[in-house]
Amino acid sequence: MQQSSVRSYRFTGFDWFCLWYPPGWLILFNRHWQHYHADPDGWNGLEYALFLIPGGFYLALLLRWLRLGCRSPRSSVAEFDPNYQNAFRDEIVAPIVQYYFRAELHQTENLPETERLMVAMNHAGMCFPWDFIVLAYLLADTRGWVVQPLASVSLFDHPWVIWWLPPGWSQVLGGVRAELNEFEAAVTHKTVLLYPPEGVHGPGKGWSKRYQLETFHPSFIQLCDRYHLPVLPVLCLGSESLHPWALNVKKLARRVSLPFLPISPLMFVFLLFPSMGVWAMRTRLSYYIQPLYESWTDEGSDQTVRTETSEGGTALKVHQGQMAAPPTIRRSQAYRNAQHLREKLQNQLSRLLSQKSDTP
Repeated sequence: MQQSSVRSYRFTGFDWFCLWYPPGWLILFNRHWQHYHADPDGWNGLEYALFLIPGGFYLALLLRWLRLGCRSPRSSVAEFDPNYQNAFRDEIVAPIVQYYFRAELHQTENLPETERLMVAMNHAGMCFPWDFIVLAYLLADTRGWVVQPLASVSLFDHPWVIWWLPPGWSQVLGGVRAELNEFEAAVTHKTVLLYPPEGVHGPGKGWSKRYQLETFHPSFIQLCDRYHLPVLPVLCLGSESLHPWALNVKKLARRVSLPFLPISPLMFVFLLFPSMGVWAMRTRLSYYIQPLYESWTDEGSDQTVRTETSEGGTALKVHQGQMAAPPTIRRSQAYRNAQHLREKLQNQLSRLLSQKSDTP
């Protein structure tokens, strides 16, 4: 994106309407993209209007499919564009964070100066990953960091995502597929990586277990050890209310190739307005920065633990939305370190929840 040659996107009265009318969030995302990118396969004005009426999205989808010659939108090879990330953050995410999620960053004295680290955060909500998007915005706004989230491959390639959002949208905004080669490419640059150590089990645990941290996958410990990436743990309160009272229907999720499929009273509204797939309930997101954690200096760990590459190299595979780490001498030690960190964060999370409940 040659941002210097394109007039900045102006948040109009129609955009404010879309912000406060949930079916309009998908319009916000696509209109902003089309302001900076040629997108002949994208949604048009009539189709946007249909988003706003019950059941209209299905007619809009049919009209677009016919307009494209009865085919899916063309895929494209997309690369991270920091200029567009900045534009989207300042022109779309900023008003959402300020007026809708009312997000706050606490304990900022724990933020390090380094820009080469991994941020590990508890993940919940069973919806579009607003807890991560908002944290990325806050870190960039506070420190000026370039922030890129790691995500399951299914969240990039699923047919629903391809029709909802422009091809390559997630990659252009900095999304990193949970694969070894993608991770290594991101690590070589001065960037901050966001990673959910619970994997898809985090948002998939549902409302009843919203404050229970799932088992941390050891891959992030192995990779941080291999590249000497410090981990910045962050605890988020309020993300469970992005899609409250949700249950995860695992069998049905597998049938439609999704990492999780929430069922709640909101799903009846979603069936009438499928464009609400990128929306979430209004809540207050609070982020608590924890002290920096370095796996290779973890108390009780064997400091000789190192991730080794087998002959011919390794591939970081994806299993149920998590990164499967490359072969290592002491994978068991990495697992112990990961669960040690999980226990510390669970204790801290319980303490924060107790303090919150005691506050009048």
